[in-house]
Amino acid sequence: LFSLYFYWLIGNVLENQWGAFRFNLYYLCGMVCTVIAGMITGYATNSYLNLSLFLAFALMYPDYQVMVFFILPVKMKYLALLDAVGLVALFIMDSWAGRVALLVSLGNVILFFWHDFINGIQNAKRRYEWRKNTGNNWR
Repeated sequence: LFSLYFYWLIGNVLENQWGAFRFNLYYLCGMVCTVIAGMITGYATNSYLNLSLFLAFALMYPDYQVMVFFILPVKMKYLALLDAVGLVALFIMDSWAGRVALLVSLGNVILFFWHDFINGIQNAKRRYEWRKNTGNNWR
């Protein structure tokens, strides 16, 4: 019940931020790719698609706080990091069909956030060059 509420909350916030068309396109691309991967490998699950929705939310709102067990405030970026570690472990231990399903769902995140990833790399490079040229090492 809490999981359904949490995914509803994430979906609602993403839909308000992106708009209904882009949110539906995100989920539809993930569903179509999951079905195609499932037809090729014989294995399909929507749990990875929901995790990609969680990662999309964490990328957009890294400082959003969630109360774990209604007591501990945890920021979304730390939950996403924990999720990423779990996905890497799952990728290592799962079968090839599970790996394909996992990569398809993460491909959905990359498809919609590739521009943000490239901008982040370019900004980090610019900061490094500026610090190197000015001798300024503060963060």
